[in-house]
Amino acid sequence: MEQTINRILLAGTGSGCGKTTVTCAVLQALTDRGLRVGAFKCGPDYIDPMFHSRVIGARSANLDGFFFSENTMRYLFAKNSADRDVSVAEGVMGYYDGLGLTTTRASSWETARTLDAPAVLVVSAKGAALSVLAVIQGFLSFCDGSRIRGVILNQCTPSTYQALAEAIRERFGGRVAPLGYLPSLPACALESRHLGLVTAQEVTDLRDKLRLLSQQAEQTIHLDGLLELAGSAPPLSYEPVALPRYEEPVRIAVARDRAFCFYYEDSLEALEEMGAELVPFSPLEDTALPEGIDGLCLGGGYPELCAQELAGNNAMCQAVRRALENGLPCIAECGGFMYLTEAVGGYPMVGYLPGACFDNKKLTRFGYVTLRAKGDNLLCRAGEEIRGHEFHHWDADCPGVDFTAQKPGGRSWDCAVATDRLYAGYPHFHFYANPDFAKNFYEACLKERRRHAGNRQAHGD
Repeated sequence: MEQTINRILLAGTGSGCGKTTVTCAVLQALTDRGLRVGAFKCGPDYIDPMFHSRVIGARSANLDGFFFSENTMRYLFAKNSADRDVSVAEGVMGYYDGLGLTTTRASSWETARTLDAPAVLVVSAKGAALSVLAVIQGFLSFCDGSRIRGVILNQCTPSTYQALAEAIRERFGGRVAPLGYLPSLPACALESRHLGLVTAQEVTDLRDKLRLLSQQAEQTIHLDGLLELAGSAPPLSYEPVALPRYEEPVRIAVARDRAFCFYYEDSLEALEEMGAELVPFSPLEDTALPEGIDGLCLGGGYPELCAQELAGNNAMCQAVRRALENGLPCIAECGGFMYLTEAVGGYPMVGYLPGACFDNKKLTRFGYVTLRAKGDNLLCRAGEEIRGHEFHHWDADCPGVDFTAQKPGGRSWDCAVATDRLYAGYPHFHFYANPDFAKNFYEACLKERRRHAGNRQAHGD
Protein backbone atom coordinates (compact mmCIF):
# COMPACT_ATOMS: atom_id res chain seq x y z
CA MET A 1 0.00 0.00 0.00
CA GLU A 2 0.99 3.62 -0.48
CA GLN A 3 -0.13 6.63 1.53
CA THR A 4 0.65 10.30 1.00
CA ILE A 5 1.81 11.76 4.32
CA ASN A 6 3.28 15.22 4.79
CA ARG A 7 5.98 14.56 7.37
CA ILE A 8 9.16 15.81 9.01
CA LEU A 9 11.42 14.57 11.77
CA LEU A 10 12.80 17.10 14.29
CA ALA A 11 16.15 15.75 15.47
CA GLY A 12 18.75 17.02 17.90
CA THR A 13 22.51 17.14 18.21
CA GLY A 14 22.15 15.42 21.58
CA SER A 15 20.01 15.24 24.69
CA GLY A 16 19.42 18.68 26.20
CA CYS A 17 19.67 20.66 22.96
CA GLY A 18 16.00 21.68 23.21
CA LYS A 19 14.32 19.39 20.69
CA THR A 20 11.32 18.68 22.95
CA THR A 21 10.76 22.41 23.51
CA VAL A 22 11.08 23.11 19.78
CA THR A 23 8.80 20.18 18.93
CA CYS A 24 6.11 21.35 21.36
CA ALA A 25 6.39 24.90 20.00
CA VAL A 26 5.96 23.68 16.42
CA LEU A 27 3.11 21.30 17.29
CA GLN A 28 1.20 23.99 19.19
CA ALA A 29 1.76 26.62 16.50
CA LEU A 30 0.58 24.32 13.70
CA THR A 31 -2.41 23.25 15.79
CA ASP A 32 -3.25 26.90 16.45
CA ARG A 33 -3.29 27.41 12.68
CA GLY A 34 -6.14 24.92 12.53
CA LEU A 35 -4.12 22.04 11.09
CA ARG A 36 -4.70 18.43 12.09
CA VAL A 37 -1.28 17.45 13.36
CA GLY A 38 0.09 13.99 14.04
CA ALA A 39 2.80 13.64 16.70
CA PHE A 40 5.36 10.88 17.13
CA LYS A 41 8.37 10.16 19.34
CA CYS A 42 11.41 8.12 18.30
CA GLY A 43 12.49 5.51 20.82
CA PRO A 44 10.81 3.99 23.88
CA ASP A 45 10.08 7.27 25.70
CA TYR A 46 6.72 7.61 27.49
CA ILE A 47 6.94 11.17 28.80
CA ASP A 48 7.55 13.25 25.67
CA PRO A 49 4.45 11.76 23.95
CA MET A 50 2.37 12.98 26.90
CA PHE A 51 3.50 16.54 26.14
CA HIS A 52 2.74 16.03 22.45
CA SER A 53 -0.73 14.78 23.32
CA ARG A 54 -1.44 17.78 25.53
CA VAL A 55 -0.46 20.03 22.61
CA ILE A 56 -2.49 18.44 19.83
CA GLY A 57 -5.35 17.02 21.90
CA ALA A 58 -4.77 13.51 20.58
CA ARG A 59 -2.41 10.73 21.39
CA SER A 60 1.21 10.61 20.29
CA ALA A 61 2.71 7.35 19.03
CA ASN A 62 6.17 5.80 19.41
CA LEU A 63 8.50 4.92 16.54
CA ASP A 64 11.12 2.44 17.69
CA GLY A 65 13.65 0.77 15.43
CA PHE A 66 14.51 -1.84 18.05
CA PHE A 67 10.94 -2.84 18.84
CA PHE A 68 9.59 -2.82 15.28
CA SER A 69 10.48 -4.13 11.88
CA GLU A 70 10.75 -1.42 9.21
CA ASN A 71 7.35 -2.38 7.81
CA THR A 72 5.69 -2.31 11.23
CA MET A 73 7.10 1.16 11.89
CA ARG A 74 5.84 2.43 8.54
CA TYR A 75 2.44 0.83 9.13
CA LEU A 76 2.01 2.39 12.58
CA PHE A 77 3.17 5.76 11.26
CA ALA A 78 0.71 5.60 8.38
CA LYS A 79 -2.11 4.37 10.63
CA ASN A 80 -1.66 7.26 13.03
CA SER A 81 -1.25 9.79 10.21
CA ALA A 82 -4.31 8.73 8.24
CA ASP A 83 -6.44 11.80 9.04
CA ARG A 84 -3.60 14.28 9.67
CA ASP A 85 -2.61 17.30 7.56
CA VAL A 86 1.00 16.95 8.68
CA SER A 87 2.88 14.57 10.96
CA VAL A 88 5.83 15.64 13.13
CA ALA A 89 8.20 13.13 14.73
CA GLU A 90 10.56 14.09 17.55
CA GLY A 91 13.93 12.37 17.59
CA VAL A 92 15.65 10.70 20.52
CA MET A 93 19.05 11.67 21.98
CA GLY A 94 21.43 12.81 19.21
CA TYR A 95 20.45 12.24 15.59
CA TYR A 96 22.89 9.36 15.02
CA ASP A 97 22.74 7.88 18.54
CA GLY A 98 21.53 4.28 18.48
CA LEU A 99 21.08 1.47 20.96
CA GLY A 100 24.83 1.22 21.59
CA LEU A 101 27.67 3.70 21.89
CA THR A 102 29.00 3.01 18.39
CA THR A 103 25.95 2.08 16.31
CA THR A 104 23.22 3.99 14.50
CA ARG A 105 20.76 1.11 14.92
CA ALA A 106 17.41 2.38 16.25
CA SER A 107 18.62 5.99 15.93
CA SER A 108 16.59 8.96 14.76
CA TRP A 109 18.59 8.87 11.52
CA GLU A 110 17.53 5.26 10.94
CA THR A 111 13.90 6.27 11.63
CA ALA A 112 14.13 9.11 9.10
CA ARG A 113 15.43 6.64 6.51
CA THR A 114 12.76 4.07 7.30
CA LEU A 115 10.00 6.67 6.97
CA ASP A 116 11.66 8.42 4.01
CA ALA A 117 11.19 11.64 5.97
CA PRO A 118 13.13 14.92 5.69
CA ALA A 119 14.88 15.84 8.94
CA VAL A 120 15.34 19.20 10.63
CA LEU A 121 18.28 19.48 13.05
CA VAL A 122 17.80 21.40 16.31
CA VAL A 123 21.14 22.98 17.28
CA SER A 124 21.79 24.88 20.48
CA ALA A 125 23.42 28.23 19.72
CA LYS A 126 24.01 29.11 23.36
CA GLY A 127 27.60 30.19 23.90
CA ALA A 128 28.56 29.60 20.26
CA ALA A 129 28.83 31.49 16.98
CA LEU A 130 30.55 30.16 13.83
CA SER A 131 31.07 26.82 15.58
CA VAL A 132 27.35 26.22 15.00
CA LEU A 133 28.18 25.78 11.30
CA ALA A 134 30.90 23.26 12.15
CA VAL A 135 28.30 21.24 14.07
CA ILE A 136 25.88 21.39 11.14
CA GLN A 137 28.60 20.39 8.67
CA GLY A 138 29.58 17.44 10.83
CA PHE A 139 26.02 16.14 10.99
CA LEU A 140 25.51 16.61 7.25
CA SER A 141 28.65 14.67 6.32
CA PHE A 142 28.83 12.05 9.06
CA CYS A 143 26.68 9.51 7.20
CA ASP A 144 25.87 9.29 3.51
CA GLY A 145 22.32 10.43 2.99
CA SER A 146 21.90 12.39 6.23
CA ARG A 147 18.37 13.48 5.17
CA ILE A 148 18.95 16.75 7.07
CA ARG A 149 17.24 19.47 5.05
CA GLY A 150 16.74 22.21 7.62
CA VAL A 151 18.12 23.67 10.83
CA ILE A 152 16.43 25.38 13.79
CA LEU A 153 18.67 27.18 16.27
CA ASN A 154 17.68 27.02 19.93
CA GLN A 155 18.57 29.58 22.61
CA CYS A 156 19.59 32.04 19.92
CA THR A 157 19.31 35.84 19.85
CA PRO A 158 17.73 37.64 16.86
CA SER A 159 20.99 39.27 15.79
CA THR A 160 22.97 36.04 16.10
CA TYR A 161 20.35 34.16 14.09
CA GLN A 162 20.36 36.74 11.30
CA ALA A 163 24.12 36.41 10.90
CA LEU A 164 24.23 32.62 11.22
CA ALA A 165 21.29 32.09 8.85
CA GLU A 166 23.12 34.02 6.14
CA ALA A 167 26.31 32.06 6.82
CA ILE A 168 24.37 28.77 6.59
CA ARG A 169 22.94 29.75 3.20
CA GLU A 170 26.35 30.78 1.88
CA ARG A 171 28.31 27.81 3.22
CA PHE A 172 25.91 25.00 2.35
CA GLY A 173 24.47 26.36 -0.89
CA GLY A 174 20.89 25.24 -0.30
CA ARG A 175 21.73 21.74 0.98
CA VAL A 176 20.22 22.75 4.31
CA ALA A 177 17.89 25.68 5.01
CA PRO A 178 17.82 27.87 8.12
CA LEU A 179 14.24 27.53 9.37
CA GLY A 180 14.25 29.88 12.31
CA TYR A 181 15.11 29.94 15.97
CA LEU A 182 13.80 30.06 19.51
CA PRO A 183 15.33 32.51 21.98
CA SER A 184 16.01 31.57 25.57
CA LEU A 185 12.58 31.25 27.21
CA PRO A 186 12.99 30.68 30.98
CA ALA A 187 9.22 30.92 31.50
CA CYS A 188 8.75 27.89 29.23
CA ALA A 189 11.34 25.64 30.85
CA LEU A 190 10.17 22.09 31.58
CA GLU A 191 11.28 20.49 34.83
CA SER A 192 13.11 17.16 35.00
CA ARG A 193 13.51 14.34 37.50
CA HIS A 194 15.37 11.02 37.59
CA LEU A 195 13.52 9.46 34.61
CA GLY A 196 13.53 12.62 32.49
CA LEU A 197 10.95 15.38 32.24
CA VAL A 198 8.16 15.53 34.78
CA THR A 199 4.92 14.25 33.27
CA ALA A 200 2.67 16.67 31.38
CA GLN A 201 -0.16 16.45 33.90
CA GLU A 202 2.19 17.62 36.66
CA VAL A 203 2.99 20.92 34.91
CA THR A 204 0.24 23.11 36.31
CA ASP A 205 0.93 26.01 33.92
CA LEU A 206 1.63 23.85 30.87
CA ARG A 207 -1.13 25.46 28.82
CA ASP A 208 0.38 28.91 29.42
CA LYS A 209 3.83 27.64 28.49
CA LEU A 210 2.51 26.09 25.28
CA ARG A 211 0.71 29.32 24.39
CA LEU A 212 3.95 31.30 24.80
CA LEU A 213 5.88 28.73 22.76
CA SER A 214 3.29 28.87 19.99
CA GLN A 215 3.40 32.65 19.84
CA GLN A 216 7.18 32.60 19.73
CA ALA A 217 7.22 29.94 17.01
CA GLU A 218 4.90 32.03 14.85
CA GLN A 219 7.34 34.92 15.15
CA THR A 220 10.72 33.23 14.81
CA ILE A 221 10.31 29.74 13.29
CA HIS A 222 9.66 29.47 9.56
CA LEU A 223 6.53 27.35 9.87
CA ASP A 224 5.65 27.68 6.18
CA GLY A 225 9.12 26.40 5.34
CA LEU A 226 8.60 23.40 7.65
CA LEU A 227 5.25 22.65 5.98
CA GLU A 228 6.82 22.94 2.54
CA LEU A 229 9.58 20.57 3.58
CA ALA A 230 7.04 18.12 5.04
CA GLY A 231 5.09 18.24 1.78
CA SER A 232 8.17 17.20 -0.19
CA ALA A 233 8.16 13.70 1.34
CA PRO A 234 7.24 10.97 -1.17
CA PRO A 235 4.33 8.53 -0.67
CA LEU A 236 5.03 5.99 2.08
CA SER A 237 4.83 2.28 1.19
CA TYR A 238 3.89 -0.38 3.74
CA GLU A 239 1.95 -3.59 4.26
CA PRO A 240 -0.78 -3.66 6.96
CA VAL A 241 0.01 -5.62 10.12
CA ALA A 242 -2.94 -7.95 10.64
CA LEU A 243 -4.29 -8.62 14.13
CA PRO A 244 -6.92 -11.28 14.89
CA ARG A 245 -10.44 -9.97 15.48
CA TYR A 246 -12.49 -11.78 18.11
CA GLU A 247 -16.25 -11.76 17.95
CA GLU A 248 -16.43 -12.18 21.71
CA PRO A 249 -15.36 -9.01 23.56
CA VAL A 250 -13.46 -8.80 26.83
CA ARG A 251 -13.21 -6.01 29.42
CA ILE A 252 -9.71 -5.09 30.56
CA ALA A 253 -9.13 -2.64 33.41
CA VAL A 254 -6.24 -0.22 32.77
CA ALA A 255 -4.70 1.80 35.63
CA ARG A 256 -4.62 5.48 34.63
CA ASP A 257 -3.56 8.18 37.09
CA ARG A 258 -0.50 10.06 38.36
CA ALA A 259 1.11 6.86 39.61
CA PHE A 260 0.46 4.73 36.50
CA CYS A 261 0.68 6.61 33.23
CA PHE A 262 3.42 4.96 31.14
CA TYR A 263 1.73 3.17 28.25
CA TYR A 264 2.39 2.71 24.56
CA GLU A 265 -0.95 3.78 23.12
CA ASP A 266 -0.59 1.68 19.96
CA SER A 267 0.01 -1.33 22.19
CA LEU A 268 -3.22 -0.76 24.09
CA GLU A 269 -5.07 -0.07 20.85
CA ALA A 270 -3.95 -3.47 19.55
CA LEU A 271 -6.13 -5.02 22.28
CA GLU A 272 -9.02 -2.77 21.26
CA GLU A 273 -8.65 -3.77 17.62
CA MET A 274 -8.92 -7.39 18.68
CA GLY A 275 -12.21 -6.63 20.42
CA ALA A 276 -11.32 -5.53 23.96
CA GLU A 277 -13.02 -2.77 25.89
CA LEU A 278 -10.40 -0.90 27.94
CA VAL A 279 -11.81 0.40 31.22
CA PRO A 280 -9.69 3.08 32.97
CA PHE A 281 -9.49 3.21 36.74
CA SER A 282 -7.32 4.86 39.40
CA PRO A 283 -5.47 2.86 42.08
CA LEU A 284 -5.01 6.22 43.82
CA GLU A 285 -8.64 7.34 43.97
CA ASP A 286 -10.94 4.36 43.33
CA THR A 287 -11.73 1.88 46.07
CA ALA A 288 -12.61 -1.07 43.84
CA LEU A 289 -11.72 -2.46 40.43
CA PRO A 290 -14.24 -1.86 37.63
CA GLU A 291 -17.04 -4.40 37.57
CA GLY A 292 -17.14 -7.30 35.15
CA ILE A 293 -13.49 -7.17 34.07
CA ASP A 294 -11.67 -10.10 32.49
CA GLY A 295 -8.12 -8.75 32.65
CA LEU A 296 -5.93 -6.10 34.28
CA CYS A 297 -3.11 -3.84 33.05
CA LEU A 298 -0.91 -2.02 35.55
CA GLY A 299 1.46 0.19 33.59
CA GLY A 300 4.61 1.95 34.60
CA GLY A 301 4.87 5.40 36.10
CA TYR A 302 5.91 6.87 39.42
CA PRO A 303 4.36 4.77 42.22
CA GLU A 304 7.32 5.72 44.41
CA LEU A 305 6.18 9.36 44.35
CA CYS A 306 2.64 8.32 45.31
CA ALA A 307 3.53 5.49 47.66
CA GLN A 308 1.87 7.00 50.72
CA GLU A 309 -1.38 7.62 48.82
CA LEU A 310 -1.35 4.15 47.28
CA ALA A 311 -0.74 2.57 50.68
CA GLY A 312 -3.52 4.68 52.17
CA ASN A 313 -6.00 3.25 49.66
CA ASN A 314 -6.04 -0.13 51.34
CA ALA A 315 -9.42 -1.02 49.81
CA MET A 316 -7.91 -0.94 46.31
CA CYS A 317 -4.82 -2.87 47.40
CA GLN A 318 -7.05 -5.59 48.81
CA ALA A 319 -9.28 -5.58 45.72
CA VAL A 320 -6.31 -6.08 43.40
CA ARG A 321 -4.87 -8.84 45.60
CA ARG A 322 -8.20 -10.70 45.74
CA ALA A 323 -8.61 -10.41 41.98
CA LEU A 324 -5.17 -11.88 41.33
CA GLU A 325 -5.66 -14.62 43.90
CA ASN A 326 -8.88 -15.51 42.07
CA GLY A 327 -6.95 -15.85 38.79
CA LEU A 328 -7.57 -12.55 36.97
CA PRO A 329 -5.07 -12.31 34.04
CA CYS A 330 -2.73 -9.39 34.67
CA ILE A 331 0.16 -7.56 33.02
CA ALA A 332 2.15 -5.38 35.45
CA GLU A 333 5.12 -3.48 34.01
CA CYS A 334 7.75 -1.65 36.07
CA GLY A 335 5.70 0.62 38.36
CA GLY A 336 2.78 -1.81 38.10
CA PHE A 337 5.09 -4.62 39.18
CA MET A 338 6.28 -2.53 42.15
CA TYR A 339 2.65 -1.98 43.19
CA LEU A 340 2.11 -5.75 43.43
CA THR A 341 5.01 -6.27 45.86
CA GLU A 342 4.86 -6.05 49.66
CA ALA A 343 6.12 -2.47 49.95
CA VAL A 344 7.57 0.52 48.08
CA GLY A 345 9.93 2.65 50.13
CA GLY A 346 8.51 1.26 53.35
CA TYR A 347 4.86 1.85 52.41
CA PRO A 348 2.75 -1.33 52.17
CA MET A 349 1.41 -2.18 48.72
CA VAL A 350 -0.76 -5.00 47.33
CA GLY A 351 1.47 -7.74 48.73
CA TYR A 352 0.65 -10.32 46.05
CA LEU A 353 4.35 -10.71 45.19
CA PRO A 354 7.11 -11.27 47.78
CA GLY A 355 9.70 -8.70 48.70
CA ALA A 356 9.88 -4.92 48.76
CA CYS A 357 11.11 -2.18 46.42
CA PHE A 358 13.84 0.31 47.28
CA ASP A 359 15.55 3.33 45.71
CA ASN A 360 18.82 2.23 44.12
CA LYS A 361 19.86 5.89 43.66
CA LYS A 362 20.90 5.33 40.03
CA LEU A 363 19.65 3.88 36.76
CA THR A 364 19.36 0.13 37.20
CA ARG A 365 19.53 -2.39 34.32
CA PHE A 366 18.94 0.43 31.84
CA GLY A 367 18.32 0.01 28.11
CA TYR A 368 16.91 -2.19 25.38
CA VAL A 369 16.55 -5.91 26.09
CA THR A 370 15.24 -9.03 24.40
CA LEU A 371 13.03 -11.03 26.76
CA ARG A 372 13.11 -14.83 26.42
CA ALA A 373 10.63 -16.94 28.38
CA LYS A 374 12.01 -19.80 30.46
CA GLY A 375 8.65 -21.55 30.59
CA ASP A 376 5.10 -21.37 29.27
CA ASN A 377 3.22 -18.41 30.71
CA LEU A 378 0.39 -15.92 30.23
CA LEU A 379 2.02 -14.26 27.21
CA CYS A 380 4.00 -16.92 25.38
CA ARG A 381 5.51 -20.38 25.28
CA ALA A 382 8.94 -21.32 26.61
CA GLY A 383 11.72 -19.96 24.40
CA GLU A 384 9.61 -17.28 22.73
CA GLU A 385 10.87 -13.70 22.70
CA ILE A 386 9.77 -10.09 22.66
CA ARG A 387 11.88 -6.94 22.59
CA GLY A 388 11.53 -4.57 25.50
CA HIS A 389 13.12 -1.84 27.56
CA GLU A 390 14.12 -1.20 31.18
CA PHE A 391 14.45 2.29 32.66
CA HIS A 392 14.19 2.67 36.43
CA HIS A 393 16.03 3.86 39.54
CA TRP A 394 14.14 1.63 41.95
CA ASP A 395 14.83 -2.08 42.36
CA ALA A 396 13.16 -5.02 44.08
CA ASP A 397 14.24 -7.68 46.54
CA CYS A 398 12.66 -10.27 44.22
CA PRO A 399 12.63 -8.96 40.62
CA GLY A 400 11.64 -12.37 39.24
CA VAL A 401 13.38 -15.21 37.40
CA ASP A 402 10.91 -16.41 34.75
CA PHE A 403 12.34 -14.50 31.76
CA THR A 404 15.90 -13.88 30.67
CA ALA A 405 16.62 -10.29 29.61
CA GLN A 406 19.55 -9.87 27.24
CA LYS A 407 21.01 -6.57 26.10
CA PRO A 408 22.17 -6.20 22.47
CA GLY A 409 25.76 -6.23 23.74
CA GLY A 410 25.30 -9.68 25.31
CA ARG A 411 24.85 -8.98 29.04
CA SER A 412 21.89 -10.87 30.50
CA TRP A 413 19.98 -11.30 33.75
CA ASP A 414 16.87 -13.00 35.10
CA CYS A 415 13.71 -10.95 35.46
CA ALA A 416 9.92 -10.98 35.83
CA VAL A 417 7.37 -13.22 37.49
CA ALA A 418 5.41 -15.13 34.85
CA THR A 419 2.63 -17.66 35.41
CA ASP A 420 -0.32 -18.75 33.32
CA ARG A 421 -2.22 -15.72 34.71
CA LEU A 422 0.49 -13.10 35.33
CA TYR A 423 3.37 -11.16 33.80
CA ALA A 424 4.97 -8.82 36.36
CA GLY A 425 8.43 -7.33 35.97
CA TYR A 426 10.52 -4.24 35.39
CA PRO A 427 10.84 -4.61 31.58
CA HIS A 428 8.30 -2.77 29.43
CA PHE A 429 7.31 -4.19 26.05
CA HIS A 430 5.16 -3.23 23.07
CA PHE A 431 2.61 -5.67 21.64
CA TYR A 432 3.57 -4.71 18.08
CA ALA A 433 7.05 -6.04 18.83
CA ASN A 434 5.41 -9.50 18.89
CA PRO A 435 1.62 -9.45 18.31
CA ASP A 436 1.33 -13.07 19.48
CA PHE A 437 1.83 -11.78 23.04
CA ALA A 438 -1.28 -9.61 22.63
CA LYS A 439 -3.20 -12.54 21.16
CA ASN A 440 -2.26 -14.79 24.08
CA PHE A 441 -3.22 -12.16 26.65
CA TYR A 442 -6.56 -11.57 24.94
CA GLU A 443 -7.32 -15.29 24.87
CA ALA A 444 -6.47 -15.61 28.57
CA CYS A 445 -8.94 -12.79 29.27
CA LEU A 446 -11.46 -14.59 27.08
CA LYS A 447 -11.08 -17.77 29.15
CA GLU A 448 -11.61 -15.70 32.29
CA ARG A 449 -14.78 -14.21 30.82
CA ARG A 450 -16.13 -17.65 29.96
CA ARG A 451 -15.21 -18.95 33.42
CA HIS A 452 -17.24 -16.15 34.98
CA ALA A 453 -20.13 -16.88 32.64
CA GLY A 454 -19.98 -20.57 33.54
CA ASN A 455 -19.97 -19.77 37.26
CA ARG A 456 -22.99 -17.50 36.88
CA GLN A 457 -24.82 -20.15 34.91
CA ALA A 458 -24.01 -22.81 37.50
CA HIS A 459 -25.43 -20.59 40.23
CA GLY A 460 -28.49 -19.74 38.19
CA ASP A 461 -27.64 -16.03 37.86
